[in-house]
Amino acid sequence: MSSLSRELVFLILQFLEEEKFKEAVHRLEQESGFFFNMKYFEEKALAGEWDEVEKYLSGFTKVDENRYSMKIFFEVRKQKYLEALDRQDRAKAVEILVKDLKVFSTFNEDLYKEITHLLTLENFRENEQLSKYGDTKSARSIMLVELKKLIEANPLFREKLVFPTLKASRLRTLINQSLNWQHQLCKNPRPNPDIKTLFMDHSCSPPNGARASTPVTLPVVALTKPLTYAPLGGHGGPFPPAAAAAANANALAGWMSNANPSLSMQSAAVSASPLPVQLSQVSSLKHPRTPSTGLGMIDYPSSDHEQLMKRLRTAQSVDEVSYPPQHASWSLDDLPRTVACTLRQGSTVISMDFHPSHHTLLAVGCSNGEVTLWEVGLRERLVSKPFKVWDVSACSVAFQAAIVKDSSMSVNRVSWSPDGNLIGVAFTKYLVHLYAYQGSNDLRQHLEIDAHIGGVNDLAFSHPNKQLCVVTCGDDKLIKVWDLAGRKLFHFEGHEAPVYSVCPHQKENIQFIFSTAVDGKIKAWLYDNVGSRVDYDAPGQWCTTMLYSDDGNRLFSCGTSKDGDSFLVEWNESEGAIKRTYSGFRKKSTGIAQFDTTRNHFLAVGEDSQIKFWDMDNTNVLISTDADGGLLAVPRLRFNKEGNLLVVTTADNGFKVLANADGLRSLRAIENRSYEASRAPIEMKVSTSAMVTNINPAINKVDRMDASSPARPTQILNGVDPMARSVEKRRLLDDASEKNKRWELAEIVDPVHCRVATMPDSKDPANKVARLLYTNSGAGILALGSNGVQKLWKWRSNEQNPSGKATASVVPQHWQPNSGLLMTNDVPENCEEAVPCIALSKNDSYVMSACGGKVSLFNMMTFKVMTTFMSPPPASTFLAFHPLDNNIIAIGTEDSTIHIYNVRVDEVKTKLKGHQKHITGLAFSVNLKIMVSSGADAQLCFWNMDTWDKRKSVTIQLPAGKVPVGDTQVQFYSDQTRLLVCHETQLALYDAAKAECIRQWMPQDVLPAPITCAAYSPNSQLVYAAFTDGNIGVFDADSLKLRCRIAMSVYLAQASPSSQTVYPLALTAHLQEPYQFAVGLTDGSVKVIEPSEAEGKWGVLVPVDNGTQNGWTATSSTNNPAS
Repeated sequence: MSSLSRELVFLILQFLEEEKFKEAVHRLEQESGFFFNMKYFEEKALAGEWDEVEKYLSGFTKVDENRYSMKIFFEVRKQKYLEALDRQDRAKAVEILVKDLKVFSTFNEDLYKEITHLLTLENFRENEQLSKYGDTKSARSIMLVELKKLIEANPLFREKLVFPTLKASRLRTLINQSLNWQHQLCKNPRPNPDIKTLFMDHSCSPPNGARASTPVTLPVVALTKPLTYAPLGGHGGPFPPAAAAAANANALAGWMSNANPSLSMQSAAVSASPLPVQLSQVSSLKHPRTPSTGLGMIDYPSSDHEQLMKRLRTAQSVDEVSYPPQHASWSLDDLPRTVACTLRQGSTVISMDFHPSHHTLLAVGCSNGEVTLWEVGLRERLVSKPFKVWDVSACSVAFQAAIVKDSSMSVNRVSWSPDGNLIGVAFTKYLVHLYAYQGSNDLRQHLEIDAHIGGVNDLAFSHPNKQLCVVTCGDDKLIKVWDLAGRKLFHFEGHEAPVYSVCPHQKENIQFIFSTAVDGKIKAWLYDNVGSRVDYDAPGQWCTTMLYSDDGNRLFSCGTSKDGDSFLVEWNESEGAIKRTYSGFRKKSTGIAQFDTTRNHFLAVGEDSQIKFWDMDNTNVLISTDADGGLLAVPRLRFNKEGNLLVVTTADNGFKVLANADGLRSLRAIENRSYEASRAPIEMKVSTSAMVTNINPAINKVDRMDASSPARPTQILNGVDPMARSVEKRRLLDDASEKNKRWELAEIVDPVHCRVATMPDSKDPANKVARLLYTNSGAGILALGSNGVQKLWKWRSNEQNPSGKATASVVPQHWQPNSGLLMTNDVPENCEEAVPCIALSKNDSYVMSACGGKVSLFNMMTFKVMTTFMSPPPASTFLAFHPLDNNIIAIGTEDSTIHIYNVRVDEVKTKLKGHQKHITGLAFSVNLKIMVSSGADAQLCFWNMDTWDKRKSVTIQLPAGKVPVGDTQVQFYSDQTRLLVCHETQLALYDAAKAECIRQWMPQDVLPAPITCAAYSPNSQLVYAAFTDGNIGVFDADSLKLRCRIAMSVYLAQASPSSQTVYPLALTAHLQEPYQFAVGLTDGSVKVIEPSEAEGKWGVLVPVDNGTQNGWTATSSTNNPAS
């Protein structure tokens, strides 16, 4: 049902209410499932009309829908049971026990026994838990308080508890408008038309002469019976038939049948109820959400989804506001189709996987059991591990017999762990190997598991119970889950054929696994012992692989039948049905088709000695390539995580690396880095004093110089770099060559050496740019001024800018809606001390901001204020959306507390206290399950995202004598482990897992002024920082070495006429373009800055000879002069 059809139901409800058709109103409420009338529900509950209570509830939920629904029905039936006992009606009590409460015994047998035991008591108040039960009226009131909480927390009731605000008699008004329009179209309109029916379009009968049209007004009188009429608009009107409306159900509602919770959830008792509940588990998985704390209920299995689908088919997610989709522009050039290199492995390549954050590091598994690490940017084989049994004595007798009979061994699957610290390898006989990756070419044996009888067909990593685990499947028809010590945690059986693949996934807090078997069966499992929740047939009914898109929102499968027919489909998770089948395969394939996804937009399949690409939203082949020939008939392929590289297997026991323009630049950068490193001799360690005294003072006067900014280790570390292995994973090449190379510092002082675009209508000296953001689509910039007004600039797709993305080569449009509205925040009278703050939704549909007053939520299409909340005091100083639930907002305040606020229920769920001054930064790491906060007290606090407990608090390491004050900003590196910390005195890198500082840079040399702001580039290879003297520094993200200084003269044509220096107060990096950033200045202007097309990047690597270059001695990379 379309949104207009849904609104029509509300109009009908209003009409029925106005005409006093009370019973019809409530029946339509129940049957449509659009509006839950809490007042009516309370009346029936307080009156003890339990049958009507349950009947009304049935329009919105069922008893086994989710834990909230289960708890709601339990409370109702428990109250009905207690009232029967209280009036000594034992027969009725037994009937309720058997017919109504029996359903709960399946899930809590002890509770059911306890309830049954109440029959044996003269007065059930003798039970300790019911000793405070009063009379019937008070008990019903207490129950209603509990029910209201449960209903408000239940995701199935979202957006159904508030009736839309409508003007009186809105339906009549629309009909009048329609009749007026019809009357205007009459050839001979009469001045006083006689409207007798709504069943047909109005038309005035021909008069003797033409007359002027007269507005028609439908008399507003009570009707004895409601009128019925055809849909407004007649043919082709705005209300499409319900059957045409696309279901927007929550993911796995149909697949998982409202599955049981994982074993990781903790039990807790809800007040006034003996029924145990569990926290942090919600059945609706389409968009991540966090349920209200303190209330929980187990999700229970059900095979009946009709009622669920009835309610959810029109439900709109509250995670994002529904506006016209703004698709990120793309072109065929985004696909990696250019052959960058061909590498020979030496044996048939079976499986490949790129490192999750080092995007050119490739793991390869072969038919001879060998596992190899390649640095494809260098075309270099870093390390190879031939197959061998690590500990024969620990292996099963069956395996030992099998290996003696046939010693051949092939890899079936290689896979990196999400943190990049482990490589999992599944073999064709029994075994799984885990290698620990510790950087460079260090690959060590970690664990050997005798996992399955026969072949281990697939392997993947998952996080049940918040711990990293390995999921495997095999010829023995089983799926198993192992911890990193080799202990088997779960064992799933139910397939009737060898299991071919596994696809672990998480939506919201529910962890589950899809599995496919060679008989074409698809099953889904939770981490429990209940069994499979799904039993569907895959297209082709043979070998199938399932994958999610990168954002986890879309599910695809690809496979081949025994007859050689290949299938690529997208699934509708809410119904367990195929949503889209992609065409373009040849009739008979000689192998099993393999596929991969990238950028949430493209699919790629290897078939017919080609790579075929699809747009996810189009069933026809987008384009195909043979990669200059030589591919296998059914090649295997794999994208890297950025989607700019694609590897594909060849017929000569090797693979090709394909790249797009970004990928080619990345590969060339690695080649250049290797070349310069190879020319540099190994540098001997020199004392700090020697290093410093040898630096020539004239060094600051040249345009290009070898003055790499030192990265200073913290005093606490005693000169030892404590970076954890997980933090080192990206430094494959850097660790090997860091001491052998030097950056030539590029000093850009002339505007001709870079591109700068000034946003139109941005300069306003009275309105400094306080906050600056790129839109997530990459096509716009949003600035929040110190006066609370937000401005938006958008780039358009045209001949100059085909991609439509932000660029310094084209000046964008200062965008405003036709209404001319401004996005203006609630600003107090004394706004000089206000701290502006802003956060943008993931789909750019709304922006949330504040400037000393209430937090305002703006519609990005209309600039209208959708709602306001969090009135001061305290005033908000920093805003951040929860990464898994857009309904949850972390709000830093001026009184040093952090409010965890639930927008949906308009309630602060918890307050976090740990700082001494106002909050200046918030950053989330989903991988580490932490939120890091920073304050004007120069402190960092680390909070558990699940419980909101404070894990640790540290004060940043300040220069001697410096008071611990000043705004501190935080941002997570792409691996979500390293944390960038920016303070006026320093840039610092922290290992967030340990809350330890591992790198530090302080203003010095060519950049001596205090720092105002800093940000990571999108690939986390650079850090951009702005300074109060107008300079901008570009640093290497790993070492914090200065690569480039951009002088103020580059982006300001002339000095400010006032005595005050104009400098950047806000800085933001483009979310896709690694060398583009924007700054917001103290004069209100906004600039987008990029390197010149000739340069293409910031800073240049140069060879180093004997530790010196052009007569200047290189500065130590591990010491920092006094600041």
